[in-house]
Amino acid sequence: MQVIKRDGHIVDYDKEKIITAIGKANDEVNEEDGASESEIKKIVKYIESLNKKRILVEDIQDIIEMKLMEAKRFKLAKHYIVYRYNRALVRKSNTTDESILSLIRNENKELNAENSNKNSSLASIQRDYIAGEVSKDLTRRILLPDAIREAHDEGVLHFHDMDYFVQPIFNCCLVNIGDMLENGTVMNGKRIESPKSFRVACIILSQIIANISSNQYGGQSIEMKHLGKYVKRSKEKYRKRFKAILKEEVSKETLNTLVEEEVKKEIESGVQTIQYQINTLMTTNGQVPFVTLFLQLEENDPYVKENAMIIESILKQRLEGIQNEKGIYVTPAYPKLIYVLDECNALKGGKYDDLTKLAVKCSAKRLYPDYISAKKMRELYEGNVFSPMGCRSFLSPWKNKEGKYQFEGRFNQGVVSINLPQIGILADGDEEAFWNLFDKRLDLCREALMCRHHALCGVTSDISPIHWQYGGITRLKSGEKIDKYLKNGYSTLSLGYIGLYEVTKLMMGVSHTEEKGNEFATRVMNYMKTKCEEWKSESGIGFALYGTPAESLCYRFAKIDLERFGKIKDVTDKGYYTNSYHIDVRENIDAFKKLKIESKWQEISTGGAISYIEVPNMEHNLEALQEVVKFMYDHVLYGEINTKSDYCHVCDFTGEILLNDHLEWECPQCGNKDQKKMNVTRRTCGYLGENFWNEGKTREIKARVTHL
Repeated sequence: MQVIKRDGHIVDYDKEKIITAIGKANDEVNEEDGASESEIKKIVKYIESLNKKRILVEDIQDIIEMKLMEAKRFKLAKHYIVYRYNRALVRKSNTTDESILSLIRNENKELNAENSNKNSSLASIQRDYIAGEVSKDLTRRILLPDAIREAHDEGVLHFHDMDYFVQPIFNCCLVNIGDMLENGTVMNGKRIESPKSFRVACIILSQIIANISSNQYGGQSIEMKHLGKYVKRSKEKYRKRFKAILKEEVSKETLNTLVEEEVKKEIESGVQTIQYQINTLMTTNGQVPFVTLFLQLEENDPYVKENAMIIESILKQRLEGIQNEKGIYVTPAYPKLIYVLDECNALKGGKYDDLTKLAVKCSAKRLYPDYISAKKMRELYEGNVFSPMGCRSFLSPWKNKEGKYQFEGRFNQGVVSINLPQIGILADGDEEAFWNLFDKRLDLCREALMCRHHALCGVTSDISPIHWQYGGITRLKSGEKIDKYLKNGYSTLSLGYIGLYEVTKLMMGVSHTEEKGNEFATRVMNYMKTKCEEWKSESGIGFALYGTPAESLCYRFAKIDLERFGKIKDVTDKGYYTNSYHIDVRENIDAFKKLKIESKWQEISTGGAISYIEVPNMEHNLEALQEVVKFMYDHVLYGEINTKSDYCHVCDFTGEILLNDHLEWECPQCGNKDQKKMNVTRRTCGYLGENFWNEGKTREIKARVTHL
């Protein structure tokens, strides 16, 4: 048996601690009022007879009090309660020492694994983690109701980002970058005017990104279409300069050529500035800003030509990569890229199809961009196309006072996720029990989400001027409260969920890819969405159903349930739960079928959803990936292609390692042939369709194998 302590740490059960605690209370009363050795043993035996895998320390103490009362040891029970209270006071004085010291000693393995973008051995990041440990401690002991804290510890739900909850800051946002660039902003007390060129706009944009990131804990997205007008300004500037220098000595065609060449150079330089600034800036949380660039072309946009040039440069530079400390070109983690597929570039004969082919080439080598279908988004969001916040959560349509839809300048207040498989385990196949328990736990999630909302109520604009006073979100006066932006659907509160696949297996005995399971899974999804709509209607707050990308949470919930309920086939025995509505990676299903099935649940999970496929290295089979992208445009709101690249540990080469003439794997960069010092993905032709049984009753792929 394991015991969950108040700070969330798990320790092995030790009966001696119970005996010692009761013994100390015994010392405070007369001998005739104390518990005998046999009575103490009975209490210990009762606790052990419960046969629990995990038990809260509070539950153990409650049992001790109850058993002492049953034995009519009232005075002893009173002293035990006083002893328990005094111990609680000692704990409240300081509960973070060990976690902070282990962090400084670089012994805290949980933190090392928690965020791959943070190197916990760096002093700057340790400072943020230390602040986070203090925040988690205060959140657990003071800020959260006991019921929510206990639900978090038991894996009923997950209260995200406790390490920032002590501060009145929010999760993620869509930066109102158009307003900030056009009307100016203020950073570090200095007024920044509207830029007169694309190069300066890129410098200002980089600084805004760093400032925004330092004053919130989640991701931010930038609509890059706003920069097209600054390319135009640069173009006019060059035209005037060349006219003044050359006067009438050159033809109009030559003048245009000169101007275009200079503009191309400036775009390349500006995009490089954004990429290098983002990857070298350090925010106050000790890491690179979590930012996504939204790449959209609108044919009726007066700056569509300029925006196409910007997107082309972004993709080309991402394709090249960025040099690491050894001078090797690697894939930068940020900025994330999202590429919008529309009629003009959906690989169906559109004007900008070549740009999409470049995007596909980039995805094959550098993982990004992800893809959003403008067609599907318009169907689901009242004709609008807009970026997710960071790279996952979506806003609901909202109209401003002028009756126009607005998405930029809006934000997410925070996330709480529910553990679906645990409900299925406890229901044990009983649907009535499942829906009753599901209902109660959703109410608990709402209470937890309201904790996030109330933490922001009454906060003034001075908490983060870049957001509240200088255009990131809005332009309030100093001292003005932000409350009106927390209500009426302007911002969102997200209900996340983990393990739709596992809960379906538990309740229906089949995967949610099969008809019976699919029907149940869809009911579960619709029920959560309906609840969010009810909460929104009752409170005026923008609750939304969110397919959270919390990969580490998939492991946390599974670990808790494995310890509590033991191994359950296809559920706790895997070591992980599937993320949100996703199909389990072990299912034998082709890429197109996977995307098609999951698209149904994307339409329900409108507060955020992404579907992905995992493929071998596809740099030599781009046509196959282009077919996937075309399919995404017609069927999938938001899709991601994860490609497996080879890696050489000797020189940090990332790409494709091939067999040499002697049939040895050889790194093309450093010549390393030691397989123990490289990761090689054995590849077939990369065909993504469904396989079939051949005449020899052997599973065979439809396309020819090009190399192994």
